[in-house]
Amino acid sequence: MLNKNDKDKQKQVQFVALDDLVPNNHLLRKIDTYIDFDFIYDLVEDKYCLDDGRPSIDPVVLMKLAFIQYLYGIRSMRQTIKEVEVNLAYRWFLGLDFYDKVPHFSTFSKNYQRRFKDTDIFEQIFNEILSQAMDYGLVDTKVQFVDATHVKAHANRHKTIKKEVSKHTKKYQNQLNKEIDQDRKAHDKKPLRTRSKESETTEQTQSTTDPESGLFHKGEHKEVFAYTVQTSCDKNGWVLAYEPFAGNLHDSTTFEKFYTEKLHTLNPEKLVLDAGYKTPYISKQLLENSVVPVFPYTRPKGRSKNQKEMFYPKDYIYDEDNDCYICPEKKIILYTTTDRNGYRIYKSKRSLCQNCPSLERCTKSKQKQKTIIRHIWQEFLDISEEYRRTPEGKSDYKQRKETIERCFGTAKEYHGFRYTNMKGLAKMRMKSALTFACMNMKKLANILWNMDPNRVFFIAYKALV
Repeated sequence: MLNKNDKDKQKQVQFVALDDLVPNNHLLRKIDTYIDFDFIYDLVEDKYCLDDGRPSIDPVVLMKLAFIQYLYGIRSMRQTIKEVEVNLAYRWFLGLDFYDKVPHFSTFSKNYQRRFKDTDIFEQIFNEILSQAMDYGLVDTKVQFVDATHVKAHANRHKTIKKEVSKHTKKYQNQLNKEIDQDRKAHDKKPLRTRSKESETTEQTQSTTDPESGLFHKGEHKEVFAYTVQTSCDKNGWVLAYEPFAGNLHDSTTFEKFYTEKLHTLNPEKLVLDAGYKTPYISKQLLENSVVPVFPYTRPKGRSKNQKEMFYPKDYIYDEDNDCYICPEKKIILYTTTDRNGYRIYKSKRSLCQNCPSLERCTKSKQKQKTIIRHIWQEFLDISEEYRRTPEGKSDYKQRKETIERCFGTAKEYHGFRYTNMKGLAKMRMKSALTFACMNMKKLANILWNMDPNRVFFIAYKALV
C-alpha cells in the first residue's frame, strides 16, 4: 500500500535530550568515554592570560574541532564548521546544545597564529594520546616498521623559479671522508683532492607558492610539489613517530634525523625498512646502536631480468685476509682504488680474462675485465643480509604490508592525508601530528569499547533475554 510521509512532523515540538540522539556505538561517543582530554588544559595554560581579557573559547573545544576535521577527513576548518552546524553528534562531542553558536571557522587559525605557532603543542598532543595507549599495554616498540609517504603540497606546478642551492651534505660525510683517507693510506694510495666550492651547489626547481615543499617525481607519477613524511609504527598499527621533510629528499637522506631525534628515544630492537633505506651507513648506524635492520631482497644493480645466465655477485667470494675477490674460475680480482663515495674498486687482469671460458657469463665489458665495487662499510650490510635470510627476518618483513602500508592507506583514504591545503613545514608537521593522533585515538577508543566488561556483559544479557 502506498504511504505518504506527513511533512508536518518537521515542525513538531518535542522534548528530547541531545545525548539521546547520539547512537551508543558512535565513534565520538567511544572517544569521549575512553580518552581523557584534560591534559590539553595543562599544555595551553601558559599561552592564556588567567585574569585579564575576554573569556576565550574552551581550549579542549578548540582542539576537538581539529579532531573532528582530521577524524573524518574534512578538507578544511570552514567546511568542518558547516558540518558541526548540522551534525548533532559533532555538537554533542563539542559540548554544545541545540542553540549554542558554533565558533567561527577562523577561530582555530587565529589561535594558531597567536598562541600555537612555533610551539610543539600538537606533537605533545600526539605523544599524550600514544602515552594513554601505552598505559593500557597496547603498544610494543621493540619491532618498528618505518617508511615514508608523500603528501601533495598546496603549490602550483607551473609557478616556479630556478634557484642555486647548496648540495645536501650527509651528516656522516666527515666520518666517511676520514675512513676513506685511512683506507687509501692502508692501500698505499694518495689522499683524494678536496672538491672546489663550485661543485658544492646545484640548481633546483623551487615553488614560489610553497618554497619549503620539494619537486617529487617517481615512476609514472607526474611531477608535483610534495612533502615526504617519515613514519614509524608497531606490529599492531600504532603510529609511534613521524617527521615531515621536503618531497625531493630521498628516504635514506632524511632517515638519520628521524632516527636520532625520534626513533632512538623509543629504544627499538628491530627496524623493518624497505629497499630505499638499504645503505651501508644506515646498516652501520643501526647495528652500532644494537638495532637489527630488516631489509628486503634487492636485485643486484646493473643486472636485468634478461641476464639470468650471468654470474651473481654472491658467486664472487671475498677474501678478507688478502682483500681481494675470487671469481668462479678461481682467478683473483685485485684491489685498485677507493673512490670518494667510499667504494673500493676491484678489477681483474685482462690477460687472465681474455681466454676465460666463462667470460660471457662474467662481464659484458669491452675491455674484457671484471670490475667489482665494495663499500668500506659493506660488512654491516652483510650482517643485515644474513638476518634477512632467516625465517624470523622473512616473517618480520612480511608484516610491512599489514602495518606501515596499512597506516598510510588509512591516513590517505579516510583522514585526508593525500594532500595538504596548508603551506610550510610547520603546518605540515601540525597536520601529521593531528592525523596520526586521531588515528591512534580512534584505534584506542575502539579497542577499549570492545574490551569494556560492562558492555560485554550487557550484550550477553540482551542475547539471553
